Amino acid sequence: MERLPTKAQWQAALEARHGKALQEKFSQATVAVCGLGGLGSNIAIALARAGVGQLILIDFDKVDLTNLHRQQYKANQLGQPKTHALAENLREISPYLSLRLHTTRVTEKNFTALLKNADIICEAFDQPQAKAMLVNGVLTAFPHKYLVAASGMAGLGSANAIRTRRVAKGFYLCGDEVSDTAKGLGLLAPRVALCANHQAHMVLRLLAGELEP
Repeated sequence: MERLPTKAQWQAALEARHGKALQEKFSQATVAVCGLGGLGSNIAIALARAGVGQLILIDFDKVDLTNLHRQQYKANQLGQPKTHALAENLREISPYLSLRLHTTRVTEKNFTALLKNADIICEAFDQPQAKAMLVNGVLTAFPHKYLVAASGMAGLGSANAIRTRRVAKGFYLCGDEVSDTAKGLGLLAPRVALCANHQAHMVLRLLAGELEP
């Protein structure tokens, strides 16, 4: 087995790809990922590969067999808390990534404590009620923070229907905003990952100071 690169070598490789100034912005950022399913696990991996310095990972659930068709877990991780399993996978990808794990359900009572240290918050829940709770809570409690949420990634619709839209100041929404798991085929790995990567890319654009019109 080859020896891991040093932290300095790792940073130099990222700077060679992204430029020193931009990579410094990524490295100094803290991004919260709320929900570690098909969206959240893909978001976290994309941000880790880009060299984001710290991720706050939040989910109450455990890895289930039904997760493996679209979520970034492995069969040998079945039954593990998603926070721990994803942390293990992320450390294999990005060994110097800083992680904060919260194996808990996000609620109206605890979200401020969980998210207060994040620069940018990613909403990656499955349930509409949980999505609405987090979006409304963040917009009220943290009007100065950026929020990147998702709506609509189910089925076999065109990949080109997935888009990123600025809804309000600091609030961005990714997805087709139409498709629903209750109507039709459900969730497939490529389209979910497309939406997740829209979210991750918007996070990087925000860190770089690139705002959607």
